[in-house]
Amino acid sequence: MSVITIERKVLEKNDIIANQNREKFKEKKLFVINIVSSPGSGKTSLIEKTIELSKGLLKIGVIEGDVQTNIDAERVNKFNVPVVQIVTNGGCHLEANLVKEAYKKIENEDFNLLIIENVGNLVCPSSYDLGEDAKVVILSTTEGDDKPLKYPAMFRIASVLIINKIDLLPYLDSNIETMKRNALSINPQLKIFETSCKTNSGLGEWISWLESNVEK
Repeated sequence: MSVITIERKVLEKNDIIANQNREKFKEKKLFVINIVSSPGSGKTSLIEKTIELSKGLLKIGVIEGDVQTNIDAERVNKFNVPVVQIVTNGGCHLEANLVKEAYKKIENEDFNLLIIENVGNLVCPSSYDLGEDAKVVILSTTEGDDKPLKYPAMFRIASVLIINKIDLLPYLDSNIETMKRNALSINPQLKIFETSCKTNSGLGEWISWLESNVEK
């Protein structure tokens, strides 16, 4: 019983800070997305492609979350956009306070879309609001079409599902229609994009959706 009480207090404190973040982002007229997925689904590759293909359309800032290294921030930094790395030292998710402190380092930079790349994990990040406008969950075709059924909480709270690595479908047993059906059975409101960072397939539609949500 005490464990549940402690957890509730932690989440309540997180939610207070998340709402503070949300107000700050609103003041700055930022559209903020929190990208979540299993490790290796292509989160960083998607961010790189989004920055590359939206040049002149979107002004992007990035907060990277990882358990140990700053490799992802180094990858993003080559595009000359504002980027901050959060290293959780083993922590399985980002929390609102970590985002609050990271954002302070880039808040005076010029961008209208903030992308937060969460730690690779489909369990813990589902419980933590960071102050984002939308959670975007990435599911790669290599993970199997039953993933939404195994991790329903994450798909239930997401606004967008990106099915990534569709270029690999000819070599896999995964069925993309089954993936979508399973995801929509949990959350019928999901906006779904099918993408490949290798071929750029579907990325135009994804960027157009981001554009439609960003305040110019």
